[in-house]
Amino acid sequence: MSVEEIDTLLDKCLLQALYTTVKDKDLPMPGSTLWSNHILACRPPGVTLDIKKSSHKKLSKWLLAKSSAGLISAKEDKHRKEVMLLGVNRGHPDYQAFKPEKRKANVAEATAPIPSESSKSQTQLEVIELWKSTIHINPILEAVGANPSHLYTASEAVDIVFSYVEKENLVKPHDKAMVVLNAIFCDALYKGTVKKGSTYPTEIHKKDLGSTFLSRMQSNHRVIRGNESVVRKGALKAVQIMTERRQGNKKVTRVSGLESFLVDADALASELQKKFACSTSVAEVPGKKGQNEVLVQGGVLEDLARHLVQQYGIPKKYIEILDKTRK
Repeated sequence: MSVEEIDTLLDKCLLQALYTTVKDKDLPMPGSTLWSNHILACRPPGVTLDIKKSSHKKLSKWLLAKSSAGLISAKEDKHRKEVMLLGVNRGHPDYQAFKPEKRKANVAEATAPIPSESSKSQTQLEVIELWKSTIHINPILEAVGANPSHLYTASEAVDIVFSYVEKENLVKPHDKAMVVLNAIFCDALYKGTVKKGSTYPTEIHKKDLGSTFLSRMQSNHRVIRGNESVVRKGALKAVQIMTERRQGNKKVTRVSGLESFLVDADALASELQKKFACSTSVAEVPGKKGQNEVLVQGGVLEDLARHLVQQYGIPKKYIEILDKTRK
């Protein structure tokens, strides 16, 4: 396909996704989630969609271009280091003119063998980002009857802040896109962030409100695998895979951070021993009590990463690889 054809297909898949699977209650949404879970799912059967072959080259540039055109509202989140989808303009001419397709079930998927329950529980991984109130924004939650000690999804948190705006009647009368900041709201969003001598904002654009509110909350995450579930504070830590040389110039590959994704190190070591026909072992990570790493004899960096994606459902973005054998 030509660059123009790819650009056209990208736009078509985006509109199809906005029409069929992207719901306002799920916003804000990371650009990577929009791409992997929604846009790619709207491709015609058998068609490969590569953003690098488009005129935009990068997902972030494409989404920001669509935001400038008014179809969506998107902004780069400095904390997550990716573009967030904040809103959809369902009154946009392109949206109004688009006719969504009725997708047929893929025959290959319909005839594929049904995986066993054990394999399902192993590969079925769900990662949910959650947010908890902090001392800065507790007054906002309390004002609308929300519990500051509860964990909220991003969409639930954004609902809370907009409920406060509605309750206090803070939408600017002559500019509905702007929200006026009263003293409590201004402190909640900006106290401690404004440099000494600078003035505090008196209003904020609606498209910036959700991401600003989330930046004042504590990040948490829930990981679910089968019947097992765990909630932890902070951002989800990636799995680290590293290949290095040891005595006798032999290569060894180490993988750590498995606990983040509820992967049993001993079970993985046993699998890799059979898969790569090599010796494996499990050891505690030096200086990190309770955290184990799997050691595999040989340079199996890429193959091991692929195994974690295919057999354990760990997204590629949560796998960090390092080859120390390269000069």
